[in-house]
Amino acid sequence: MSSTLYRNGVIHSPADPFAEAVLVSDGTIAWIGANDTADGLAANADEVVDLDGALVAPAFVDAHAHALETGLAIDGLDLSASTGVRSLADALDAVRRAADAARAAGADGPLLGHGWDEQDWPEGRPPTRDELDAAAGGAPVYLARVDVHSAVVSTSFADVAGLVGLPGWDTDGLLVRDAHHAAREAARDVPTERREQLYRTALQSAAAAGIVSLHEHSAPHIDTRDGLRALLGLTADVRTAHLPHVVGYRGELCETTDDARELLGAIPGLTGIGGDLNVDGSLGSRTAALRYPYTDLPPDSSHRGALYLSAGQISNHVASVTRAGSHAGFHVIGDRAMDELLLGLRAAADVEGLSAVRSAGHRLEHAEMIDAPTLAALVLLGIRLSVQPAFDAAWGGAAGMYAARLGEGRAAALNPLADLAGAGVPMAFGSDSPVTRFDPWGGVAAAVAHHEKDQRISARAAFRAHTRGGWRLAGLDHTGAGEIRVGAPAHLALWRAEHLVVQAADGRVSAWSTDARSGTPLLPEVGPDAPAPQCLRTVRDGVVIHDALG
Repeated sequence: MSSTLYRNGVIHSPADPFAEAVLVSDGTIAWIGANDTADGLAANADEVVDLDGALVAPAFVDAHAHALETGLAIDGLDLSASTGVRSLADALDAVRRAADAARAAGADGPLLGHGWDEQDWPEGRPPTRDELDAAAGGAPVYLARVDVHSAVVSTSFADVAGLVGLPGWDTDGLLVRDAHHAAREAARDVPTERREQLYRTALQSAAAAGIVSLHEHSAPHIDTRDGLRALLGLTADVRTAHLPHVVGYRGELCETTDDARELLGAIPGLTGIGGDLNVDGSLGSRTAALRYPYTDLPPDSSHRGALYLSAGQISNHVASVTRAGSHAGFHVIGDRAMDELLLGLRAAADVEGLSAVRSAGHRLEHAEMIDAPTLAALVLLGIRLSVQPAFDAAWGGAAGMYAARLGEGRAAALNPLADLAGAGVPMAFGSDSPVTRFDPWGGVAAAVAHHEKDQRISARAAFRAHTRGGWRLAGLDHTGAGEIRVGAPAHLALWRAEHLVVQAADGRVSAWSTDARSGTPLLPEVGPDAPAPQCLRTVRDGVVIHDALG
């Protein structure tokens, strides 16, 4: 048994809002209280940490991430605006430099890049296959769009991966649907040793952001079954791995209960069957399935995206997974896709019974287009949502990508966080990394400062969705994870923040008060003008998995 006493800080605990110290013993919270009482515990603790005013809070959970793709993005060519790529010309220059460097180093694999967004480029279009061939000198190149639902590839990559002629292939090298899934799978075909290195890179990045657990959304076009088994095995014991906890989901469609049971048996420790089981695509790549056409295409275009699953397939999957004693998950973004999903869910409820479907804890990923009738149906069916507030921060607003693709009216209704919270829908927050980076405080800030004022939620509610909410969607909230109270697992993050504040009790708006007499646990101030909190340490089950204390 080992113990660590953290003292002289601020402890975010509803059990004791005025606590200044916390004792962790053998992986659990053993005591919370005041500094003067901590004096009597210090002599028997194996480690005593002087917090010097730092905040100790429940560590974050990222409820939607892709470890392999995140590792590849971190190690690969970053084409996002944050790296200075602000035009098509910049992107091609970056490809040229990376290809030259790879040749000089004798690298023989494909050049992998991520993060381009033609919406922000003056040219308003992605690179073509011919342009990539010229920039890379004929080397194989795969460049994923920021949403990872489309990509551009060079001729040599297309030839080796057998992409020509697949549904979604375009002669300019732009890939969607089946062609992109095949390209994505080929780009992620890496040796076992390299795969583990990429997992570690991604997970260490998460830990450095104060994330103690992430939900891995694996699927055949993202990673292999063997890869998911290896990832769950790698992270099972924190004492040997010193990595975040991983909740495993596998997006494979099941037709029968035997299919679901086979998958559960094939991947020990699998939490759910689905996640990135795609009903449709994304708005940025214009593959999300919509009731009405995209507005940024020629006036005579009737393009409304694509459905990847039918209501019948959805119904069979939900029924099969429910009978197998697990829960299903679906990627769904467009309103037409949501309509199809609800048809499938209702059909499954007709067969299995509403109570069985409700109690299973089925979940949806993203679910960006939710109107009032849809919300009522989700509540009735007991559906849980994994959402990404950072999407609104990146693409919301009158000048954002959503408005460009859908028009301002439709775009204003996206990501209705306050409506979901008000209806009591269980929510968890995530990044969809590498689509957006690991930045949980940024996610909290995005929820507080939603582009639509009536969809803003309090920092308190957003923080809870990004901590305890993730454990709840994984069916692990009964452990006490996500809270600092005696007997709960010691999943903690230590933060240096310039301003700790308590939100006034005025509901959703972002009004702040420094009066802590209310007994409400303090949080760092969030917003565009507030300095980002610095993660000093991340602790999983009492074991340090990230340390910047020195």
